[in-house]
Amino acid sequence: MSGEDTLTVDTVVIGAGVIGLATARALALQGQQVLVLERAGHFGEGISSRNSEVIHAGIYYPDRSLKATMCVRGREMLYRYCRERNIPHHKCGKWIVAVTPDQVQELERIRQQARRNGVALDWADRFALARALPEVTAAAALFSPETGILDSHQLMLALLADLESAGGQLVCLAPVLSAASDQSGHTLSIGGAAPCGLRASRVVNAAGLEAVPLARRWQGFPLEQCPTPFYARGVYFSYSGRHPFQQLVYPVPQPGGLGIHLTLDLAGQLRFGPDVEWIEHPDFRVDERRARAFAEAVRQWWPALEPARLQPAYAGVRPKLVGPGAPAGDFMIQDAASHGVPGLVHLFGIESPGLTASLAIAEEVADRLV
Repeated sequence: MSGEDTLTVDTVVIGAGVIGLATARALALQGQQVLVLERAGHFGEGISSRNSEVIHAGIYYPDRSLKATMCVRGREMLYRYCRERNIPHHKCGKWIVAVTPDQVQELERIRQQARRNGVALDWADRFALARALPEVTAAAALFSPETGILDSHQLMLALLADLESAGGQLVCLAPVLSAASDQSGHTLSIGGAAPCGLRASRVVNAAGLEAVPLARRWQGFPLEQCPTPFYARGVYFSYSGRHPFQQLVYPVPQPGGLGIHLTLDLAGQLRFGPDVEWIEHPDFRVDERRARAFAEAVRQWWPALEPARLQPAYAGVRPKLVGPGAPAGDFMIQDAASHGVPGLVHLFGIESPGLTASLAIAEEVADRLV
C-alpha cells in the first residue's frame, strides 16, 4: 500500500455497537481525534440491538470481577446519563423467583453475592410475593429495586451525537480487512466501497462477536494472547395481548445465562428470553419450535401463560470466553500491560452486563490509553 493510500488519525475504534460508541465518545471527550469503523451499514446492528435492554443492578457476578465492578459503576453512570440526555428509561425493578426448596437456598446465596457487590436486595417469602405478584407461583423471591430498562437505540444515538460534537466520526460499511502493529503505531487495511489504509497511534478492538477473530489475524499481536471464543445463542419470544406485569421477573439463573426471564419494553410489551443454546458460529436464526420449551419453563412460575400468545421475536449471540459447563467468565480488557503492544486495547467476551457497563468500560479503556 502506497503512502498516498494511507490516512492518519489519532485513534480508531473498531465496532459501532454500544461499547464501541461509548468508548469512542470517552476518547473524543479527552480531545483525541477519533474515527469509528463499522462494517455494517448502520451502528448497533449486531449484539447491541439483540438483548433484553435491561439495566442490571450487578447482582450475580463474582467478587471484584470486572463484571461486578463495572456493572455497579456503569449502572449509576447509565442512569445519570439517561436523565441528562432524556434517553427513555424506567427503573422498574425486578423479581428473582425460586420455585423449589433448592432454589430458595440459591436465592440466599444470590443475596449474599449481591451484598458483597454492594447491591441491596429485598427478601420476600411466598406470602409477601403473593401480595406483590399474585399471578406468580413461587416459594420465595428477591426484589432488586435498582434494575431497570432503557431504549438502547436512543442510548446509541446519544453516544454518537456526543462523539460527533467532540469532533469524532463514524464510518459505516468500512470493514477492517487486516491489521498490523509495531512499536510506533498501527496500520489498518479498510475495505468497502472506498478501500484505504489507516495509520493510528491508538486502536480499540470493540468488534463484539468478531473481536477474537480479528485479533487472531492481527500482525504484531501475540497469538497466544487470543482467548478461545465460544458462542451462546439466546432466542426471544414476544407475548401478544394484555398481561398483568409491571416489573421484570427472572428465575434462578441457569448455566450459561440468567434463565428465560420476563422483560418489558418501555411501551409495556412483554417478551421472554433468552434461553441458552451453544453454537459453533454466530447465527441469529430463531427456531419457532423453541416456544414449547419457553412455555414449559415460564409456566413453572406463571401458570396462566398462554402458549399460543408466544411469537418468535429475535435472537442474540453472547461472545463467551468459556464453554458449556465451565464457571461464568469475566470481561477481558486486554492492553499493553498484558500483550506488550503499545496503544492497543482488545475487548473480549463483552456479553451481559455489557450494555449496563458500557460507560464504565469506556472510562476504563480511556484511562488505559492515556
